[in-house]
Amino acid sequence: MPRANKSTGNAPGQDAAQAAPRVAVLGAGSWGTALAAVAARRRPTLLWARQAAQAEAMRATHENARYLPGVSLPAALGIGDNLDQVLSRTAEGGGIPLLILGVPVAGLEAMCGALARRLPALGAAGWHVVWTCKGFDEQQGRLPHEVARDSLGKVPGISLGVLSGPSFAREVAQGLPVGLTVASSDAGLCAATTAALHGGAVRVYAGADVVGVEVGGAMKNIISIACGVSDGLMLGTNARAALITRGLAEMTRLGVALGGRAETFSGLTGLGDLVLSATGELSRNRRVGLEIGAGRKLDEILAGGMTAEGVRAARSALARARALDVDLPITAAVCAVLFDGVSPMTAVSTLLARDARPESGDLRVPD
Repeated sequence: MPRANKSTGNAPGQDAAQAAPRVAVLGAGSWGTALAAVAARRRPTLLWARQAAQAEAMRATHENARYLPGVSLPAALGIGDNLDQVLSRTAEGGGIPLLILGVPVAGLEAMCGALARRLPALGAAGWHVVWTCKGFDEQQGRLPHEVARDSLGKVPGISLGVLSGPSFAREVAQGLPVGLTVASSDAGLCAATTAALHGGAVRVYAGADVVGVEVGGAMKNIISIACGVSDGLMLGTNARAALITRGLAEMTRLGVALGGRAETFSGLTGLGDLVLSATGELSRNRRVGLEIGAGRKLDEILAGGMTAEGVRAARSALARARALDVDLPITAAVCAVLFDGVSPMTAVSTLLARDARPESGDLRVPD
């Protein structure tokens, strides 16, 4: 694989950037590619693509034509399809390398297992591993940190964290402003992720509430489907505002019950991400809801190539909530429409028929 260009594109502090630990982004979808482009302007960065043909095309054209057509990638970004080579080269950079996992929840367990087998033999001073996926593991209902912990938690020298926030990959790759949150119990991981990505149009905030960040990222997709259904039914902006607000309450209830902090849900990875996904034209989850509200069936929508994590996460979220005796009426309505053959208008009528109750005071805040 060709070595990355030594220039990071930064004139001031360029020598310092070259001495910094390497960054590797594993997964060349839209979000992984966008983050790799951001990091490559600040640090020596490698992007791993699963398919050799895709990697070769990206090296030749400096473009990810499949996922981000028309967006130019930095010449300094190294791109390869051999995972062992990418990891080996990343370990050569000195310090603690940063691995950003740009894979979906469905691929996280396999990726973490591959890293668990490979990283101990590479001789780095340690590894920071950050994932970006949002949702629940469809098979066991685990959040991403639970998946990563099961595979990597006992591997020496590895610290774990999550990177999330209201972000459409195309806008980030184009250099438009974005705010993200990195969360971990390891302050060093948060500092390394911030150093790799923060600057220019990208702001990175750090925290320790991994559970809250992940629940926000998973639940906002489900609520966004509900908002899309409402818009598809032409129920008006009042209805959308109510769904966003009460959806936020659902997110917070479940997040707190799972061990997250209530205040996290008023931040970027809660309210911020929910507003973006529930209203943005680039939101795939909202688009699925719009199509359902317009009368199309879920199988038909998904058969057309549409991918929406909210569809995969909805049943797992509802199952975990019921196990904790947490009420998620919007999520239950989404599941009824997606999987039980309930018509969108019937689901709306069920929500509207619920008994009146106080708006606040319904959070289970631990002592």
